[in-house]
Amino acid sequence: MRRVGAARERERARRVVEEEAAVATAAPSSAARRDGIDLMVAWSIIGLFVIAGCAAIYAMETILLPITLAIVVGIVLGRTADALARFGLPPILGGLLLAMIFVIGLSWLVNALLGPLTVIVSEAPKLAEGVVARVMPFIERFEWLRLAVARGVGNDAIADTVMKNAGPMLAATAAGLTPALVQTLVFLAALGLFLLGRLQLRKAVILAFASRERRLSAIRIMNGIEDALARYFSIASLIYLALGTLTMTIAFVGGLAMAPLWGLFAFVSSFIPYLGVTVMTLSLLAAGLMTHEVLWLALMPATAFFVVHLVMENLVIPAILGSELEVNPFLVFIAIVFWTWMWGAVGAMLALPLSLIVLAIVEEIREQPPERQLPG
Repeated sequence: MRRVGAARERERARRVVEEEAAVATAAPSSAARRDGIDLMVAWSIIGLFVIAGCAAIYAMETILLPITLAIVVGIVLGRTADALARFGLPPILGGLLLAMIFVIGLSWLVNALLGPLTVIVSEAPKLAEGVVARVMPFIERFEWLRLAVARGVGNDAIADTVMKNAGPMLAATAAGLTPALVQTLVFLAALGLFLLGRLQLRKAVILAFASRERRLSAIRIMNGIEDALARYFSIASLIYLALGTLTMTIAFVGGLAMAPLWGLFAFVSSFIPYLGVTVMTLSLLAAGLMTHEVLWLALMPATAFFVVHLVMENLVIPAILGSELEVNPFLVFIAIVFWTWMWGAVGAMLALPLSLIVLAIVEEIREQPPERQLPG
């Protein structure tokens, strides 16, 4: 009986060991399954948060767009005001003075462009007829182009289309003036208040962190953002000023009217990636077609500008900036597409500055400097 009891005890112990081994074997797979589900839930929550954030940014364009633009411009003007402080000018006074100069320059630019745009709108049918009259002889040289135009439109279809759509176009323009006016007022107010309280806001952001290391990290991030934006806008402004001067020369040599205005338009539009050079090239093409009878003379201003802009964007700017503002071109393109979809042309202009801000934050987080010990 003792032998039978001992055998049963050994069998029972063996079964317990096998059950524990089975549980131990199944535990990792069950834990891995739970980890996979938790990871899926976490990414789902992040995705929903990103979608909700994009929807909020898109819906609050009227407010967020001018405030964001005011912050970017205020950072650049604030850094310039800090440089003027070396000559005895207080930073707040210098910032307000620069903001006043910026607003006056912006108003002068709008007034300079308003006159020609008014003439173009009022003379749109006549200009359309002139462009068609200049382009049709070139189209008729190619059979496939002539057939495509003959099937699609008649001789006066373009001018008629312009006349029919003039009313809706003017109504849409008038409807957009009110939001634009509101955004302009918000931008001016936000820019002035940001420059007035810039130093206090910087101090409040730094003191919002409890530890010394996090405060130092916040200081490095803000300094990195200011350096990147100031460097980009200063160098880009000089390069685009040279581009505007060359464009003015091209317009003058090409026989276009108001050559200085073309140079100013080239300078401003260059800050809007892709979209600016496209609009500028098409504008020069239309002006050339309305000015010259000969086709190659009409194409010369637009072609020359496009080549000069291509050389500057792909050779001059990368050579000057080098790796200091190195950003992946594909990521920049995605940022431009995203912010253009969100906020239009102004969003495209803000795409690179916002990318530089994100890059400065990511660089600081990725470096993670070692913990500094307090003395004593």
